[in-house]
Amino acid sequence: MSTTNRRKFITTTAALAAGTAAASAMSMIDQKEEWPVIHHVFFWLKNPGSVEDRDKLVAGVKTLSKIETVKKLRVGVVASTEKRDVVDNSWAVSELMFFSDLAGQATYQTHPIHLEFIKNCSHLWEKVIVYDAVEA
Repeated sequence: MSTTNRRKFITTTAALAAGTAAASAMSMIDQKEEWPVIHHVFFWLKNPGSVEDRDKLVAGVKTLSKIETVKKLRVGVVASTEKRDVVDNSWAVSELMFFSDLAGQATYQTHPIHLEFIKNCSHLWEKVIVYDAVEA
């Protein structure tokens, strides 16, 4: 194959690959995620200054993603954002979960993985607040 033909082939192949990737990304954007039940939990550690305890709790929360009714799980720690009167940064770890329906959220509550998480990690926290919501 000549150098010119090789360049044309590489250029054409790259253009086709880019077009395929763009089309794939667009179809993923078009697929709206429908998980209208939101479960947001905030944990306060017994030892608030312990990075080790925080990391253990984060690892424990991440195990909850294995529960089949949990459609999406996000685990967070306090962000270093601007201090304002309306911002509560007294907590240490948060979990944000999405479910397809209330039945799925109820299944999560009694699921063996969730119960195991509580058994293994409850000694790490002194306070937990839960906010459950449905999409408005």
